[in-house]
Amino acid sequence: MLRALFGILRTHDPLKAIGESFGKMLKLTLEMTLSAGHIAFGSDPTPEKRTRIYELDVEVNQLERLIRKQIVAHLSIPGSRVDVPYCLLLMSLAKDVERLGDYAKNLSEVVDIRNAPLPDDEVGGELREIRLGVEAAFQAASEIFHSSDREQAMQMIQKGRDNAHRCDALITRVGRAGYDGEITTALVLATRYYKRIGGHVLNLLSSVVMPLHKVDYYDEDELPETPSN
Repeated sequence: MLRALFGILRTHDPLKAIGESFGKMLKLTLEMTLSAGHIAFGSDPTPEKRTRIYELDVEVNQLERLIRKQIVAHLSIPGSRVDVPYCLLLMSLAKDVERLGDYAKNLSEVVDIRNAPLPDDEVGGELREIRLGVEAAFQAASEIFHSSDREQAMQMIQKGRDNAHRCDALITRVGRAGYDGEITTALVLATRYYKRIGGHVLNLLSSVVMPLHKVDYYDEDELPETPSN
């Protein structure tokens, strides 16, 4: 279905405009996520970088509303019924991307909680590896999504699920590590936000391998055993 959707987006003017809005949302939220990571782990975040994230979040929200408006306008045209499944898919995915912006914004705010840099120990190192995994998945997801590469999507979904399990385990370790309240809170929140960012990236990837009614469901028993082109 996703491959068919991109064929339509390239040739059908109304849906092409919607696809361009969606692509811009993806680009902006990736920038927000990467910037938020620098802020959360950095020792001296600049006001300009933080302001930039809030400005991008506003733009992402505006794009989501624009996509909704474009879809409603398109479906009101006689003869557009054939595009309903694709419009529903875009509506669902746009919400996932909007949530990516929200969690990136939340991640950038972790710096306000801690009274010192995040620890440079095994726990801090694990969180940094999780961050790199989420960022790599997000960067790869856009290319996989646009190419409808099922095999790569399956591989990234597996890596994303493993990363989510690491987040759950890390939160338990943080609670037992004996940090002060501010560092503990910052570590738990950062871990949680990276898990949620990774989860919404997985939702995008699920659209490559799952039918419309199962998008967002990428549990072991839901995924096809063998990817097919």
